[in-house]
Amino acid sequence: MQPFQRVEGIAAPLPAANIDTDVIMPKQFLKGIDRAGLDRGVFHDLRFDETGAPRPDFILNQPPWRDAGFLVVGPNFGCGSSREHAVWGLSQLGVRALIGTSFAGIFFDNCARNGLLAVTLPPEEVEALLALVSQPETNRLTVDLEAGTIEGAGGVWRFEIDASRRHALLNGLDAVGVALARADEIRAFETAHLQRHPWLAPTQV
Repeated sequence: MQPFQRVEGIAAPLPAANIDTDVIMPKQFLKGIDRAGLDRGVFHDLRFDETGAPRPDFILNQPPWRDAGFLVVGPNFGCGSSREHAVWGLSQLGVRALIGTSFAGIFFDNCARNGLLAVTLPPEEVEALLALVSQPETNRLTVDLEAGTIEGAGGVWRFEIDASRRHALLNGLDAVGVALARADEIRAFETAHLQRHPWLAPTQV
């Protein structure tokens, strides 16, 4: 996964509450046997009309926010079914971080496991950021995971994140990568455990 350290980019406002995973990634995009092309599915029914043409009124189709790397979202973002495709698609679209007051639990975990930073802030701070990024001239943010800060025009917002998630995101590690980083400790434990319980050792054929 791509490490997340200090990232600067455009932020787009999506203030609606309870945007669920069927809105983020409609079910017709779950049929593939790999992750290819999921960026097309992200917010598909909001981004495109019945003919496949972009809807000009949707924020991510408007030039100031078209290449957004951050989304400032409403409460309970990612609720609904537990489809990991929603996170994969957001990442393919170029979204590096989500900022909101709350996220659905499974979606929040899927973000962490797939390198997408999800930041929770108090409602008044999210409201301030929504107002800021709604204006084209102030829609750029810098998110510094090492420092735990979000920098924007006229302000700095501080956030906290679980230490293990922070470590994985900073180093671009998925769950397998986190385990492999401790491979020596795992092997040492296995050796010591089998020495104490030799009857558990595999039988030689």
